[in-house]
Amino acid sequence: MTRLTRYVQAGNRVDARKLLLTAASGAIALAIVTPAAAQETAPTTSATDGNQTEQDVIVTGIRGSLQRNLDVKRASPGIVDAISAEDIGKFPDSNVASALQRLPGVSIQRVGARGDANGVTIRGFGGDFVDTLYDGRHISTATGNRGVDFTTVGSDFVGRLSVYKTPDVELSTSAIGGTIDVSLPKPFDRDGLHLAATASGSLQSRAKNVTATGGALISDTFADNTIGVLADVAYSRRDTTSNRAFIPGWIGAYFAPCQANVAAASCTPTADNTSAAWADPNNRDTVLTWFPQQQGIEQDYNRDERIDGRVALQWRPTDTMTLTVDDNFSRQTLHSTAYGYAAWFNGSDLRNVKHDSNGTVVDFNQFGTPMDFSANVSRNVYETNQLGANLKWEVLEHLTFELDGAIARSTRNPGKSGYGDSMDIGYGGTNAGNTTVLGANTGLTILGPSSSFLPQIHDIGPSGNVSRFTDQTVIGSHVIVRGANYNTDLVKQVRGALGWEKDGFKIKLGGQYMEDRLYQEATSTFSNGVFASRSGYGTPSGRPGGPNGGIAPLPGSVYQGTIGTAGWIPGYSGNLGPSIIVYDPYQVYKLLEATGGSVAPSFNPDSVLQVQEKTYAIFFKTSFDTEIADMPFHLSAGLRDEGTHVTTTAIGRHLLGLSIPAGDPTLIQPDPALGPLHDGRSAAVPIIRSSSYNFLLPSIDAKLELTPKLIFRLDASRTLTRPQLADLKPVVNVGTLRVGSLSASGGNPDLKPYLSDNFDAALEWYYQRNSYFAVNFYLKHITNFIVGGVTQGPIDNVIDPSTGKIAIFNINAKVNGPEATVKGVEIALQHVFGDSGFGFNANATLPSSNRPYDPTNVNGGSFSITGLAKSANFVGFYDKHGIQIRGAVNWRDTYLLQLGQGQGGTFGAEPVYVDRQLQVDASGSYDITKQITIFGEVTNINNSTYSTHGRFDNQVLDVYSYGRRFTFGARFHY
Repeated sequence: MTRLTRYVQAGNRVDARKLLLTAASGAIALAIVTPAAAQETAPTTSATDGNQTEQDVIVTGIRGSLQRNLDVKRASPGIVDAISAEDIGKFPDSNVASALQRLPGVSIQRVGARGDANGVTIRGFGGDFVDTLYDGRHISTATGNRGVDFTTVGSDFVGRLSVYKTPDVELSTSAIGGTIDVSLPKPFDRDGLHLAATASGSLQSRAKNVTATGGALISDTFADNTIGVLADVAYSRRDTTSNRAFIPGWIGAYFAPCQANVAAASCTPTADNTSAAWADPNNRDTVLTWFPQQQGIEQDYNRDERIDGRVALQWRPTDTMTLTVDDNFSRQTLHSTAYGYAAWFNGSDLRNVKHDSNGTVVDFNQFGTPMDFSANVSRNVYETNQLGANLKWEVLEHLTFELDGAIARSTRNPGKSGYGDSMDIGYGGTNAGNTTVLGANTGLTILGPSSSFLPQIHDIGPSGNVSRFTDQTVIGSHVIVRGANYNTDLVKQVRGALGWEKDGFKIKLGGQYMEDRLYQEATSTFSNGVFASRSGYGTPSGRPGGPNGGIAPLPGSVYQGTIGTAGWIPGYSGNLGPSIIVYDPYQVYKLLEATGGSVAPSFNPDSVLQVQEKTYAIFFKTSFDTEIADMPFHLSAGLRDEGTHVTTTAIGRHLLGLSIPAGDPTLIQPDPALGPLHDGRSAAVPIIRSSSYNFLLPSIDAKLELTPKLIFRLDASRTLTRPQLADLKPVVNVGTLRVGSLSASGGNPDLKPYLSDNFDAALEWYYQRNSYFAVNFYLKHITNFIVGGVTQGPIDNVIDPSTGKIAIFNINAKVNGPEATVKGVEIALQHVFGDSGFGFNANATLPSSNRPYDPTNVNGGSFSITGLAKSANFVGFYDKHGIQIRGAVNWRDTYLLQLGQGQGGTFGAEPVYVDRQLQVDASGSYDITKQITIFGEVTNINNSTYSTHGRFDNQVLDVYSYGRRFTFGARFHY
């Protein structure tokens, strides 16, 4: 029974039934299907060259896969790009997203801490605008987003990737960016017995150990190829140690002119025109600025382990009927350990302030700044199982029937086994007499853009003595940040269709039902007052924090060493603190609990959300082939009517009051003296909201073969993208609270989907085998765009304890509103140099929008399309005599990732830009025999970094260095 069930009475009872899905694992695990066919050649007829005959032979390996990709692209009625198994199963592509980035119009998004590609952008639209399918079925994901984390999708299982840039009404119209269909291997793909196995080891440049990856596959057909069985399983592990420098957000504020002075006593910044300080113009908050509220660094160690398993059974009782049943299981476990330091800054306390012409604060000091060190240990598990069945039946000579059904469940932290345990320790601040004890006049200097410079911290150490920066004799406990998330996502779907085909004329009529049910909850130390319960740093800092205050100094047994910061981010300038401390947070927890009271997180009712989304669709499509002036012409038209009903349920609670904890005058918290749970909030009440919408989604695709090698295409369609499920939450939740910075966020259960009217025009020239040149122009006009608007206002009229007045929060909530147009050009060239074995694949995407982000807009209404960036990819290869060598260069220009930073939002949701990035990878393999291949790979040869910035390029947010990775291994196939 979920937490939500306990709050909702019988009339509004939430279905708490558990769905048990069986993941049958074959004894043998998969590495790759690819090697099993790597040596094969077969006579075939290629659509690429009108002069080819059935005796032409296409070479397999890299060139064979490239040819199959072109055959798929050319034969498709719409605009489709494909990658076959040989490309994905071989290097340099460690996962599906990495492989996809080589297609025109497709770019990747990275996990900064691990450097892995976790998401894709199609024509500038990110993961939430991309519908990802397994064999035409929607994937369950427990993140609360529409996008799929591709680090959970192992490339070992993929037979082919198809990227639909124009919609197929039978599959999906729920993706403005595009649809990715991941085709998984099946026993009838190849008759007879096939075995494959792989084993490899990888080493990241900062890691200490080589990690192993391996797996195997068995596939066989029996009874005159009427029964087939395939089983595979794969295990992979990737260890990554990355260095990070960060500013969680840039706070928009108005500063007083007196803050440019060094002296603190003579400056009283104020926005209150009734106060005595207002009489002096130098005290009035009139100077527009953005300042960093926090700055720090950390070193992250991540261990990513994944187990994938699959069983597929096929039965062909007659030549006209095929039944397929499959079960797909994956489990990804992410362990993370991070150590770092950070300093906190309050806008009104900054002095000696300097800012540039854009208003970015580029230098300052803050009297009595404390210094925090952090240690974090976390574990997150993502488990997914999809069970499906498909029946294809040729009922009559021209009449076919297909029925497909699947049920999938994805869980984040099954059994509520995840955790995120962080303990901050440190020193500093000021005492009650406002004279510094251990605090320093710490500040930051912003030297330049985020692509080259780190925020340079200065005036650090106890009382400003940098040589004592990690002095254990003055360090005490501070805040306790602990909690974990538990999410489940259950997807049920069924699709059926009747098709009729004769003499090049096709008709298909069908329907689809899908139910998506997301549930999420979390625990947190913010919920029970534990967060700031021991925040005083202890007596040395002049902040004992009351009877349950901080412990100082902490015993030496807590500490495990230090990490130096020299060469922290390769190629970057900017001084950092001399080192960070490595220590055990769990020992600190035990010390605090020994003084009385638990430091464990508790259930957070504000985190509860359940969304049930039911979608009904009827689709019709038809196509025919004819000729226009002796030129083959194909026309496809489709219509999909899609209706959706959404019910959202959450827990609503009123905020009763705020307080400042005794141990830290910079913090504000819901008053733990109030409320039935002593968390400053009222009793819980279930909030239930419902909404419905229906849209008609047409599409038309026209293809004219101007010559046997030259194709012209025109496509028009309407598509939609539904809101993120987590954005439908019908309550407002209080976020991070600090003196001078109160934030909250809320959902909107009445959000409607984005709508896009799309147009494509393409010219494709298949001038020789394995080679082509294509230019594609696209235009998308999007309405109902969902934006995060920030409004300022009170919540339950609680009083701000730092001012004695009604608290004013920056409240971030999503609304439907603006419209925008995106247009762009995709250019692709693939060329193979005869029978030399050499070839290359190159492409570029040039998008633009009529709604660029305006960094000078401070009215809270800034809006822009995210993800749009110029990108280019080049892959050069050699494939002959059993030797395969591939080098890849991937480039993406600066782009707007999202609106909304970790902190900030005074002038609307602050932007996050990803800096221009270029990465070089290389791989090679050698066939020792027809059955055994050895291979190697180096990723990120140029040691590329990942960095982001805010409104202006010197507003540094994150800089990650995740190093290089080396992999070596062997494959066997039979």
